[in-house]
Amino acid sequence: MELGKGNPQQIRQVLLFFVFLGGSLVSSETWRYSVAEETEIGFFIGNVVKDIGLGVEDLAARGARVIFDDYKPHLRLDLQTGNLLLNEQPDREALCDLTEPCILHFQVLLENPLQFFRAELWVEDINDHTPTFTDKHILLKISESTAPGTSFQMDSAQDLDVGKNGVQNYTLNPNLHFHLKLQDSEDGRKYPELLLDQPLDREKEPELRLTLTALDGGSPPRSGTALVSVLVLDINDNAPQFERSVYEVPIPENSPLDFLVVRVSATDLDTGINGELSYSFSHVSRDIQKTFEIHPISGEVRLKAFLDFELVQSYTINIQAIDGGSLSGKSVILVRVVDVNDNPPEVVVTSLTSPIPENSSPEMVVAVFSLRDQDSGDNGRMVCSIQDNIPFLLKPNFKNFYTLETESPLDRENKAEYIITITVTDMGTPRLKTEHNITVLVSDVNDNAPAFTQTSYTLWVRENNSPALHIGSVSATDSDAGANAQVTYSLLPPSDPPVPLASLVSINPDNGHLFALTSLDYEALRAFEFRVGATDRGSPALSSQALVRVLVADANDNAPFVLYPLQNASAPCTELVPRAAEPGYLVTKVVAVDGDAGQNAWLSYQLLKATEPGLFGVWAHNGEVRTARLLSERDAPKQRLVVLVKDNGEPPLSASVTLHVLLVDGFSQPYLPPPEAEAAAAAPADPLTVYLVVALASVSSLFLFSVLVFVAVRLCRRGGAGSAGRCPVPEGHFPGHLVDVSSTGTLSQSYQYEVCLTGGTGTREFKVLKSVASNHRGSMINVEENSDFLNGFGFN
Repeated sequence: MELGKGNPQQIRQVLLFFVFLGGSLVSSETWRYSVAEETEIGFFIGNVVKDIGLGVEDLAARGARVIFDDYKPHLRLDLQTGNLLLNEQPDREALCDLTEPCILHFQVLLENPLQFFRAELWVEDINDHTPTFTDKHILLKISESTAPGTSFQMDSAQDLDVGKNGVQNYTLNPNLHFHLKLQDSEDGRKYPELLLDQPLDREKEPELRLTLTALDGGSPPRSGTALVSVLVLDINDNAPQFERSVYEVPIPENSPLDFLVVRVSATDLDTGINGELSYSFSHVSRDIQKTFEIHPISGEVRLKAFLDFELVQSYTINIQAIDGGSLSGKSVILVRVVDVNDNPPEVVVTSLTSPIPENSSPEMVVAVFSLRDQDSGDNGRMVCSIQDNIPFLLKPNFKNFYTLETESPLDRENKAEYIITITVTDMGTPRLKTEHNITVLVSDVNDNAPAFTQTSYTLWVRENNSPALHIGSVSATDSDAGANAQVTYSLLPPSDPPVPLASLVSINPDNGHLFALTSLDYEALRAFEFRVGATDRGSPALSSQALVRVLVADANDNAPFVLYPLQNASAPCTELVPRAAEPGYLVTKVVAVDGDAGQNAWLSYQLLKATEPGLFGVWAHNGEVRTARLLSERDAPKQRLVVLVKDNGEPPLSASVTLHVLLVDGFSQPYLPPPEAEAAAAAPADPLTVYLVVALASVSSLFLFSVLVFVAVRLCRRGGAGSAGRCPVPEGHFPGHLVDVSSTGTLSQSYQYEVCLTGGTGTREFKVLKSVASNHRGSMINVEENSDFLNGFGFN
């Protein structure tokens, strides 16, 4: 679109209508805008919304931006209105030098979805420069023999403007000898020549002064002048001649300063001063004068500035050889700049999205970038790649634009950061390479449930613990990040718990520490188990479970309990011992249990007190009370023994039991009452009580006599084949369950003892034969295993 001059309104003419091809990435049309140089910043250039056919709101949503080929912000896109505004004051001469027309190519980029629109900005020239002559004083030496109609070439004036604003005309002040003629050069510019109208006469007028004026075509026009001094010389009728009319020279752009471009040579048939030649450039541009120099005597053309193929690819240099008589010969040097691979590729990232979620779908656009190499040919062709073994790929797009896209799903737990190296290599010799790193971060999503360090935990708690005791910890980790990795712990009660779990333990939801809420009792609850849940704070939340088994360790908190003899009976139990008892005679057995377990329930027995020390002994492991020596008449008939029962705990707990033993001469001897009974006998007896006692004694005596008779008859019948002096041992057992304690007690199996009455001594004596049943030998000491001890007491 072109901007009309002199109109204050923002006018643009549509040259090409935009055709939007559905699904295409790059528009096939090119928009054209124009602006005059030195226009103020903010000047309206055009409206993108109308050209694209989108709504204004789509510009910001799709990330619209303007990108020039030289990556300079010449224009600014207002996303609120879609207007293209001038972002800097354009200077056509700085942007394009003498190139006409001055066109700046740019693209309108829409990032999401990705789409390109091509456009051009034409910068129009204004008449802001005045024509100037390189040499303000031009000296011409003309022989007086010069024939009328001879032309003398003049250096053209330089004007940085182009087109009609450049130099359009030259004028010469009126004179009798010369008039001005304009010639067109090969590059389209005009240069003046002086034509001799009348022969010169050195004697009449040895020197002429002329004023040469250059005019441009601006409105109003600008002009510049130069003074032309004409010296009339003596006759010189031969002009110099160059060896070649055109010199073609290739020169690499990396040539050093003072590099010899070419050596030109001309000849003149004249002699003397008229044959002395000097070389110079002829109506060349200022750029050539800055780049090349010619030696006036040798004709060597050398570099005085570095060449750049990317700026200028060739130079046309007009040279002349002037003899002493001011006659000149002309030639042309065509310098072709040869490109060398001196520009590495460039990578310009236009758009970058980071971080990206790890659950991003494949082919998501991560970055948009473009490549540029200022060289030409193979030196400017580029190959772009990224490293292997990363889930990204490159896709080429319009005009060296590339997109970096995801190729496969990402996993932040596997890798949270990618440093993608974009490698661009040109095809020149030697090849130049550029590497550009892009860092892409992967953001987390909640795709990992917490994982316990163990599938099950076993915790030990000693019973009688203090409430709120820390008994252990569970730990779970989550490989996610942020809130997705923050774990909260909770108790998951069993479906049918024997005891409510909330009354037993609690858990710290932040760190997984477990606490016992109540004091545990091993004898009531030995073990319990439950599940612990770990839940993260993601959305949606993920969780896992672990089994926790709590084992209660026993403490020595139960003292031994005496089962026999009972201590809380209304009347104490008295044991009868015949005075004829041999050493090792079993008086009784103290039976005790302990509610604890393990070594806390291992019981030992010891005799604490005795009426006659040394008369009785207690086995430490089974509580059997036996006589330690023969009884004598001096021993008191009433013996009181205190037996201490102690467990193996730390500290040990104990209980004591008092035994009353009566030493009797025989089982027929009257029963001696205990001391308490003697005290009661001192009081006067009630008649009814006396009657009852007499009746009970009579019945008991009759029953005892019957039993003795029955036993004697049975023994005598079976003794016909035996010894006449002893009664054989009856074959049957006298079963009697002493103590039966199961599971946790000290005695895990009932013991049965066989006894018989031995004759021949006149007394009744018990004799322990063997233990009928004994399953837990580790808890009790069997009598048969201590035969040596029994033999010492007279047992066979």
